[in-house]
Amino acid sequence: MLDKNGIAKRIAKEIQDGYYVNLGIGIPTLVANFVNTAIHVEFQSENGVLGMGPFPFEGEEDADIINAGKQTITTLPGASFFDSVLSFGMIRGKHVDLTILGAMEVSETGDIANWKIPGKMVKGMGGAMDLVASAENIIVAMMHTNRAGESKILDKCTLPLTGVSCVKKIVTNLAVLEVTKDGFLLLERAPGVSVEEIKKATKGTLIVRGEIPEMSI
Repeated sequence: MLDKNGIAKRIAKEIQDGYYVNLGIGIPTLVANFVNTAIHVEFQSENGVLGMGPFPFEGEEDADIINAGKQTITTLPGASFFDSVLSFGMIRGKHVDLTILGAMEVSETGDIANWKIPGKMVKGMGGAMDLVASAENIIVAMMHTNRAGESKILDKCTLPLTGVSCVKKIVTNLAVLEVTKDGFLLLERAPGVSVEEIKKATKGTLIVRGEIPEMSI
C-alpha cells in the first residue's frame, strides 16, 4: 500500500520530456518532488506561475512564492509570474499537456467530484472547472477509500460534479486504474496489495485481465 508520497512518485512516471503540467492541490503538489531529473518539465499553477520546482526545505520557504493552494513553493531558473487572466488563457487554450488533480470521488465513466461536500463550507472551486473542461489528459491522485473505509471509486459520483467523462487514469494508494468505456481497467497494484483487496475497495465496475503487475516506484 502506498502513502501520499508513493502515489505522487508513481504519477511522476507519467510525465514526459517537454510536458507542461498543472498540479492541483493536495497529493498532486507532491509530484514535482519526484520528476526524473533527466527530463525537462514546466509546472504551471493557475494563480500565475510557470516553472515551479519542488517543495522548499523547512526554513527555506518564501511566503511570497506560493501555488494555487497557498502552499510555499520553489521556482526553477527561468520561471515566470503573471496574472490569472494569462494563466487561465493557457489552460483554456489547451496549452497544458497534463493535469494532475485530487478528487473526493471518481466514477467509472470518468466523472470527477473534487470541489464541494454539501453542508460544508468551501472557499470556492478555484480553477477546477476550467481545468477539467479544457484538459485532454487528466490523471487523478487520491486515496481509494474514505476514512470510513467506503470506496471513492464508484459506479456513479454522489457529490456535486466538477467535470463529466474527463478523467483518463487514477492512481490510488492501492492501484493504477484506467478509465475505459467498460469501467475501471486495473493496470497495476500497489506493493503488498492483492487484486482481491482492490476488488473489495472498488464500488464501480473493475476489469481485471490476466496477471496484474505490482507497481514499480
